[in-house]
Amino acid sequence: MEIHNFFLTLFLILISARILGELFARAGIPSVLGELLAGILLGSSVFGIVEPNQVLKILAEIGIILLLFEVGLETDFTRLKNAGTKSLIVALLGVILPFSFSFFTAHYLFGLSSDISLFIGGTLTATSIGITLRVLKDIHMEDTNIAQIVIGAAVIDDIIGIILLVFIYDFSISHETNFEHTLSVAGMVVTFLLLAPAFAKIISYAIHKFHGNDLVPGYIPTIIISLILLFSYLSHLFGAPAILGSFAAGLALSRRFFLPFGTLLSANEPLLKDVKSNMTPIIQIFTPIFFVMVGLSVDLSIIDFSSSIFWIMGLSFIFIAFFSKFIGAFFIIQKCVKNNALIGISMVPRGEVGLIFAEMGRVNNILPNDIYAMLIFVIVVTTVLPPFLLKRYFKGECV
Repeated sequence: MEIHNFFLTLFLILISARILGELFARAGIPSVLGELLAGILLGSSVFGIVEPNQVLKILAEIGIILLLFEVGLETDFTRLKNAGTKSLIVALLGVILPFSFSFFTAHYLFGLSSDISLFIGGTLTATSIGITLRVLKDIHMEDTNIAQIVIGAAVIDDIIGIILLVFIYDFSISHETNFEHTLSVAGMVVTFLLLAPAFAKIISYAIHKFHGNDLVPGYIPTIIISLILLFSYLSHLFGAPAILGSFAAGLALSRRFFLPFGTLLSANEPLLKDVKSNMTPIIQIFTPIFFVMVGLSVDLSIIDFSSSIFWIMGLSFIFIAFFSKFIGAFFIIQKCVKNNALIGISMVPRGEVGLIFAEMGRVNNILPNDIYAMLIFVIVVTTVLPPFLLKRYFKGECV
């Protein structure tokens, strides 16, 4: 792509995301849906004037890691830790139930092969942490106890999803269960999660020491973005999703994160204010690119809406996708049923994570076009409906 054409493409992405996001927000609809719609309109589904490319994918990746950094920065670590058991239950059931229901439905009810059924099951285990957290921010619930459970569950879900993808991919290619490879990836991920927050906290202490002594402008955004990129790289190096590295960096800078060896490394308020004031405009520029890219990645033109088989399978898996994630939240004790329902619906969006599963199945000739199209439809519905439900029915936690 020529550089001037890329400038035009980036202009269209940013301005359409801003306009549609604003219109949706004014209509009482989560702005993230406006940004998703911008991608669908610009992409091959409607006008076909923007095609996803490697540069846009990199910018989108920067957007999602910046969003997760912001979430980590605002996360109450004590509440996140206290929600650990509940988050684990929600995450495990949010993987086991959709995978089991969708695999058995695909394999035994619709007679699909085990390879195809595994990829359908893997796709429907996904939870889009980016979309879920953005919606919670849109409805001003990002600082509630419910949000801490959802954040914890979504992070665990992402980890399990990566491990599951490795296992399914190995099995589909070799038709053998390569537990050794899967366990090695799992071990690397766990090692990173144990070491990253402490390492990031030590680095954040060094940032405090030099803060205010710099002579060249731009110290905070330069250092913070460098820290985020470093931890995203290390996260990928350990086999974990890059977004977990940025989340760890944000968590370490949070005023509410303390290490066992004392409060010496605790964050100070002036630094946190500077970090937020410097980083917020950058985050607000890059995160819409990510959500537009999710929309661009969806090609609705491949779907044959006249096919009865498509509707039977599509509606069956949409029901499984909603019910299996939703019901898992009712296995934990909450103050009221409303809280359980809020957690359940927050775990439903598949978004970019589901698209990654489906796309890997397609490019490796495991998913035929009709099944791939059906999965795209399921991912779109399970991504678009939950924000509406959260906005309409849930205004906050019960007392």
